[in-house]
Amino acid sequence: MSLVKQVILNADEGLRYPSIVELDMFQSFCKTGEKRIRIASKLAENERRLVERGSARFWRKCPITPSNSGNMRKTNSCQRDQGWYIRLVAYCVLAGNDQPLADIGTIGMREMYESLGIPIFNWVEAIKCIKEEAIALLGEEDAAEVTPYFDHIIQSLVSPGPPYFQNNGSLKY
Repeated sequence: MSLVKQVILNADEGLRYPSIVELDMFQSFCKTGEKRIRIASKLAENERRLVERGSARFWRKCPITPSNSGNMRKTNSCQRDQGWYIRLVAYCVLAGNDQPLADIGTIGMREMYESLGIPIFNWVEAIKCIKEEAIALLGEEDAAEVTPYFDHIIQSLVSPGPPYFQNNGSLKY
């Protein structure tokens, strides 16, 4: 949910007008609108490039994976999902918060990949590689807007419970 919608719903729920603090938040949100639109547009325009470069980076790190097995159906499915996560990050940038990830994209994500037999570690690494490509594409200042959303996806993959991955990439139960 966007900040604007949240401010309005909070005020309406309290049967009041938005507070000065809420209006200041709204004003700040509006001031950053052009920047958020520019970042989301750049992600949209470069989705294919980000997926291709992120996949190449991932396969250099993890050359033996289901998505790099020569089975184009698996490769295409994984790359489709990677593009989907880039789109969700763009939604978050536009909304100014991570609510689109919670509403649309991360609930049950880990369980879905586990049920399909896709190693979670691979998805974590793939999202990290796409995040690195997005940072390189956007530059430091704009990348600061998208990094928390990629981190949210990564955290959603590793946090629901055992097993989880340690910093060195090994499984811990």
